[in-house]
Amino acid sequence: MPAPTRVQALDVLRGAAVLGILAANLPGFGLPQAAAFSPAAAGGRTGADLWAWALNFVLVEGRMRGLFSFLFGASLLLMAERAGDDAAGRHYSRMAWLYLFGLAHLYLLWWGDILAHYALVGCLAFPFRRLGPRALVATGAALVAVQFALALDAARLAFAATPGSGGWAALQSGFGTPPARDLAAEVAATRGSWGDGVAWRWRTAASPIAFLPAGGAETLGYMLLGMAGYRSGLLAGGWPAARMRRWAMIGLGAGLPAYALLARGIVAHGFDARWTLFLSYALTVPLRAATIPAYACALLLLPGGVGRLLARAGRAAFSNYLGTSLVMGFAFGGWGLGLFDRLHRATLYALLLPAWGVMLWWPAVWLRRYRTGPLEWLWRSLSRLEWQPLRR
Repeated sequence: MPAPTRVQALDVLRGAAVLGILAANLPGFGLPQAAAFSPAAAGGRTGADLWAWALNFVLVEGRMRGLFSFLFGASLLLMAERAGDDAAGRHYSRMAWLYLFGLAHLYLLWWGDILAHYALVGCLAFPFRRLGPRALVATGAALVAVQFALALDAARLAFAATPGSGGWAALQSGFGTPPARDLAAEVAATRGSWGDGVAWRWRTAASPIAFLPAGGAETLGYMLLGMAGYRSGLLAGGWPAARMRRWAMIGLGAGLPAYALLARGIVAHGFDARWTLFLSYALTVPLRAATIPAYACALLLLPGGVGRLLARAGRAAFSNYLGTSLVMGFAFGGWGLGLFDRLHRATLYALLLPAWGVMLWWPAVWLRRYRTGPLEWLWRSLSRLEWQPLRR
């Protein structure tokens, strides 16, 4: 059986996104959960640590996850086109298995799983696949606007919360400095045995279903915008270079300075949890929607050699995503090196280049002999209830 024809642009963007997601997730792997939003919780908030937080916020945070959502929508369309009359059965089988992969990732390895959320939202996205590009853009933009309204309302409630109330405690746990006993419990569980970490995540991690109201509208909106991007030719590699250059320059030229202003505002307010929520969670919603297509255009303009490296990593993006969680779990968990909450934020990023090197190297070796990444092959085989060809 011949392997399906690959869409090079999608593979390039998947490879870039999975590398970028690791950069965004490093604080979440190596520091307490609240530090992912605010260095006030852990990891340092001055000097090099502050710069590490700021650069991640301005250049990466939210954009790579959003780019993956765009790509998820585009891949959904591609799969439906190839599956023909069996598109619905194949799609929902894929989503069911992806949800199980996500639950295993969430509870067995890391609290920051996104796969189960994508599986749930992917089920909602499938009926929209027949819409034309303009309808997809309009519906996707409307969903992002809904997410923006929900985020603004969350910010309003945050500013109305009073110290000592339940709302104030939740605000501090998510966007500020959690109580010392909660931080100590997380550190002890993560530095403990693998079973200690599993038990802690089972007690404290938000379920994928509970996360739907907080981020489902935006994720679904991005998936629909990704479908539009594929139908328009952008995510299929069909746009002229001049057009992509123009979109990249406008989107990044406006978006990155805006992110820098938000970062400055967060620092100016001393990482106050209310302002952190407002500036990093609420006001970034429209900025992400505007800058993600610009990132896609900029990445597709990279030189051919770089693009081929990224494309190989993208063909094994699922394996790379879960593989990095396994490696980082070993590095930071008590069942491995036990480095959790022992490194400053800036020091964490010393791991980034070696990790990227491995993420780019092993697919190049693996794909000489095999058609796809190992977990991609397993997911496809399980969803079709039949072992798929793996060797070339």
